[in-house]
Amino acid sequence: MLHGRTAIVTGAGRGLGRAEALELARLGADVVVNDYGQPGRDGTGEASAAPAEAVVAQIRAAGGRATAHLGDVSDFDQARELVQLAVGTYGSLDILVNNAGILRDRMVFSMSEDEWDSVVRVHLKGHFNTIRFAAAHWRDRSKAAGGAPVYGRIVNTSSEAFLAGSAGQPNYAAAKGGIVGLTTSTAAALRKYGVTANAICPRARTRMTEDVFAAVSADTGADPLAPEHVSPLVAYLASPPAAGVSGQVFVVHGGMVAVVERPRVAAKFDTKGEVFGVEELDAALTPYFAGRPAGEGFAAPEVLGLGRG
Repeated sequence: MLHGRTAIVTGAGRGLGRAEALELARLGADVVVNDYGQPGRDGTGEASAAPAEAVVAQIRAAGGRATAHLGDVSDFDQARELVQLAVGTYGSLDILVNNAGILRDRMVFSMSEDEWDSVVRVHLKGHFNTIRFAAAHWRDRSKAAGGAPVYGRIVNTSSEAFLAGSAGQPNYAAAKGGIVGLTTSTAAALRKYGVTANAICPRARTRMTEDVFAAVSADTGADPLAPEHVSPLVAYLASPPAAGVSGQVFVVHGGMVAVVERPRVAAKFDTKGEVFGVEELDAALTPYFAGRPAGEGFAAPEVLGLGRG
């Protein structure tokens, strides 16, 4: 399905990114496996491969082609080098899967500046950096082809934390909300070049979320939060059949995919004069919100109750 295509997957040394890289490779794509992790030592003191290198070895052992990139996508220059590595090694770039991320959970009144900055930098800036250089590559390819559409797929990683309003994750929720805005803007900007951009909100048990989701015992069957529930959707969005799918947001986990509807206007109020005054707004808005369920707002916590069946 993806034979002859080249993909970048960021944060692919473990968890979701690893599952996504393996699935893209299984479908025939050449994969550049990015991860910030560096080589280390195992329990015996012997040298051990970096997580990205271990994934590359697994892909190659299965007969695929893959290359490791040990770099930080939140660094503008390293993101440029990542895209250049894909193009230089395999001749082009066709698929970009942005997955790299970190957690620094804290209530908003306790969060440090660094906890805010680091999460926004890795998630939101990291997404922008790779998109910036991938988009330029696709635009140049289209111009070289006389303006003809090219093959380009972007799959970004948002989160239900943005949709539901996660109280203990103001940095993470803000970054993930920003990624949705970046995705829809990118989809609109690159549509004329034939490039699609979509965002997924996955729920999966990974090293990053091990403190969030409790373990499932072995006798309960398949883990509904296994990353392998997410990777097929990523592969689909990266594939030729998904050419008409762009600017969308999906929730995915445990054998379920939900398409999130765009925001709609719930109510509209017009001033009786030229400009609203506070008293007129009070007369219009206060009764309106008094008639709505307590605590109901823009956040959609009901997505947390989505499940198969």
